[in-house]
Amino acid sequence: MGFARACSVALVGVEGVVVEVQADLEAGVAAFTLVGLPDKSLVESRDRVRAAVVNSGAEWPQKKLTVGLSPASVPKGGSGFDLAVACAVLGAAERIDPASVADVVMIGELGLDGRVRPVRGVLPAVLAAAEAGYRQVVVPEQTAGEAALVPGVSVLGVRSLRQLIAVLCDEPVPDERQAHDEGRPDTMLAGLMVPGAGIGTGLARAGQADGHLPDLADVAGQERPRMALEVAAAGGHHLLLSGPPGAGKTMLAERLPAILPELTRKESLEVTAVHSVAGILPPGEPLVSRPPYCAPHHSATMQSLIGGGNGLPRPGAVSLAHRGILFLDEAPEFSVRALDALRQPLESGHVVVARSAGVVRLPARFLMMLAANPCPCGRHSLSGAGCECPPSAVRRYQARLSGPLLDRVDLRVLVDPVRREDLMGQGGRGESTAVVAARVRQARARSAERLAGTVWSTNSEVPGHELRTRLVAAPGALMEAERDMERGLLTARGLDRVLRVAWTVADLRGADRPDASDIAVALELRTGIPRGALTNAGTPS
Repeated sequence: MGFARACSVALVGVEGVVVEVQADLEAGVAAFTLVGLPDKSLVESRDRVRAAVVNSGAEWPQKKLTVGLSPASVPKGGSGFDLAVACAVLGAAERIDPASVADVVMIGELGLDGRVRPVRGVLPAVLAAAEAGYRQVVVPEQTAGEAALVPGVSVLGVRSLRQLIAVLCDEPVPDERQAHDEGRPDTMLAGLMVPGAGIGTGLARAGQADGHLPDLADVAGQERPRMALEVAAAGGHHLLLSGPPGAGKTMLAERLPAILPELTRKESLEVTAVHSVAGILPPGEPLVSRPPYCAPHHSATMQSLIGGGNGLPRPGAVSLAHRGILFLDEAPEFSVRALDALRQPLESGHVVVARSAGVVRLPARFLMMLAANPCPCGRHSLSGAGCECPPSAVRRYQARLSGPLLDRVDLRVLVDPVRREDLMGQGGRGESTAVVAARVRQARARSAERLAGTVWSTNSEVPGHELRTRLVAAPGALMEAERDMERGLLTARGLDRVLRVAWTVADLRGADRPDASDIAVALELRTGIPRGALTNAGTPS
């Protein structure tokens, strides 16, 4: 009898697969069968689509209706297929021309009244459609800005199925007014945000509620940790701050996002895609331009850090921090399994999560910052502070950060207690965020120029083989690092990471390549052994 097809996209993690939605009408008892490995929310689309079509003024076909989702082997879920199913059914019933929807990708949920509601993951879905060669996309009006970020794709934003039918049939488009009252939240946007996944788990806030922007000048003293923060931002190096409570470790971490440069266009699309799927993309802000800041609580499970959940795995904290910062405060309080699970993404820049429902590859190239106390009470490193922790408890506490994990951390800095003269303003005011951020941008520009034409964007991503063969340090600069390796203070991975940090230090001071002083700075920042290389923040001797 009647046959028509439309297209939609199934998301597997943050990657999309174009799905052909086929509708077939034939004589028989009126029934609606949906096949093609749909999940529960997609099976329920049968009732949503039927009510939406009737309430939009179209006639529902009283025949045997079969809707197939192809390829059938790909798991499909969510309510974003509603729009494509409705148009395929209307095409098979000849209410609209089947040819007008055959090569159009449609993404959106239908309400019972025919309104089109926004869904999560529009950007990665449109990216997948564009890569598959599709050039026309229909999305809910609220997410049209997000879909328009993909170049070469014509985007139509609609408010209702009635409007879409009018556009496809070349009829006058009805004016669908917004139903929500002024000054009240738009209930249509509820599907874009996952409850409990907002502030503090994804995007870094531009400022506090009182309008105060965190500034590095607020930090009293702490010259060496400030320099480590600058080196970490300039080269994308992982950082561990260890010291007693109240020394300013968390305060420094909260100021790290402000000194990072803005994301490039490619990085912005990557971050926006992850946040759109996770449901933490703020409405009205279709493109993320600043590096995200993710700070999970120390009670977080391994699944919440790496990714997981029922069915196909969802992005975890490491993916929400992609191209940004993952801050683990009170790092030894995290479970050992959760911390050791970070070892793969720290090396590869992505995480592969295998579940019974499928295997998902999620992006996870982040700057990790750890903050730790020296012992459970935090007073172990303070003379005369009265630490009562037994030596065995101190060893167990410090051993929670395993050797293989720490070997992947480029910078390990001890944070001393704040001195009285610094806290009272007698020790001078440190540099502001704007000054430090300018140096970081200049260092990033130097490294980007050097790495142009490669797949790497920061010094922390350059493989050790390249640093030992093509991007070599000055002659004789590695003598001290080689001695440390012979004495067992450095592993082979550690030597490579010292070279990466040395290149960043050289970029910060405007040198063409690192010399012995840059290597000494990198060694001191990694091993914590004083070598006379650090004099003041940001200035190697």
